[in-house]
This record gives sequence, C-alpha cells and structure tokens, in this order.
Amino acid sequence: MGSVRAKKHLGQHFLTDKNIATKIVGALQPDKGFNRVLEVGPGMGVLSDILLENNIYDTWLIDIDGESIEYLKDRYPSLQDHLIHGDFLTLNINDWFKGPLAIIGNFPYNISSQILFKVLEHRNQVVEVVGMFQKEVAERCTASPGNKDYGILSVFLQAYYDVRYLFTVKAGAFNPPPKVLSGVIRLERNNILHLACNELLFWKVVKAGFNQRRKTLRNALSVIVDKNRLNGNAMLDLRAERLSVENFVELTNFIEGLAK
Repeated sequence: MGSVRAKKHLGQHFLTDKNIATKIVGALQPDKGFNRVLEVGPGMGVLSDILLENNIYDTWLIDIDGESIEYLKDRYPSLQDHLIHGDFLTLNINDWFKGPLAIIGNFPYNISSQILFKVLEHRNQVVEVVGMFQKEVAERCTASPGNKDYGILSVFLQAYYDVRYLFTVKAGAFNPPPKVLSGVIRLERNNILHLACNELLFWKVVKAGFNQRRKTLRNALSVIVDKNRLNGNAMLDLRAERLSVENFVELTNFIEGLAK
C-alpha cells in the first residue's frame, strides 16, 4: 500500500500516536445530535481508523493532497463515495451535507485560523469540532478576556461555541515532528442562533477593536463612527481585550444606536 510523503507546503505533520488518535476521536460527543463526521486532512488515516471503528458515525474524509486520496482509496475500499479530493476551505458544505455535522482533524497549522473561520460561516450546521492545532492557536481560541492571547478568533468562536482546551500533544507524536507543541480543543455549538445585536456590525466592531488592540475602543472604533460621537459608554475607555462576548454585543447595540 506504500505511504504518503508529508508535504511542507501543505503543512502536513502526520499523527502517528494511536493513543492520541483514540483520545481525539473519543472527545466527540455524538449525543449532541450528529452522526455524520467529516475529517479534514486525514493524511494516512490514523484518526480515520478510529473513526471507522465507531459504527455510530457516518464518516467522510476530505484531503487536498491527491497522493493521500489515492492511499486512502486503497486503505478503505468501502469509503469510495465518502472520500472528497478537494480543499475544505472552498468546499460548499451545504452541497455535500444536510443536517448536523461534526468536523474533526489534525488540522494543517498553516491554515488553522482559516479553517475556524470556515466553521463559523457554517456554524448553524457544524454542531461540534474536535481538532488539533498549533498550541498557541488552541490557546487563542480558549483565551478569556484580559488574557494576552484573547483576540478576534476568541470572541467570534466563543460567541457561538463553548470552547474547551482538552490536552497538549508533544512533537514526538508526529512524523515529521513539528517545531511547536500542539493542542487539542473542542468546540460545542451553543444555543444562540443569533446574537442579540446586528451581527454584521458586531463582526466589524470586534475586528476594529482588535486591529488596533493597544488603543482604547474610543480610538479604535473611530473607523466605524466619528470619534466625536463616541461618548456615553464606559467601555469605550477600555481596550478590546477587556471585553467579553456579552460586552461586545452590548457595545454593538450602543454603536448602532449612535447611527440612528
């Protein structure tokens, strides 16, 4: 059957530790209302093996690497119509899947943030994500207000998901070993279908606040509202990193009120 050569330009570091793979798959919570699972970047199938041992899952695999897809076709003859040769970042999830979906993977570190923003685009369908990321990205996802790692990704993910850091993985669990530690996190969709504010404006406010994170929000948000009108809210004197998701919702409503 051969093997798959890890490609640097694809950010591939294949997981080789089966115990870690078992822990990652074990972090899925099928009682959350899904049975369809999409694995992103399966490589040589270490996670896939564990997924396929669980008959409760309707397992799908997507990989941009043609060599990996050919290898997986040989390894899993019964999975032919569940193998997608393509780029997850450009995949039209709605064309392929109906109903609740979980996503799992040892995600390529060079596109991990883009993967998470893709999940956010499909947040009302993707009910759970269990994934391995570069440790600093995993910590950014789970960071709390006031923490130096807290930023745009933290706020957006925590607005729609309960995010939990599960465990750290050392470089020796991979081939080739990465130069960084890895972290496994779980995103579990919360019950908020829509935030209690103008969501497009919310995204703009959060991005503007963190794009100039050393400035107070009064100064950072002047790209959205004339600075002379930004008065009457104590949060404007803080930096973005001090605000919780709920604070940002409240601030978004305040900003929208100024425009009326």
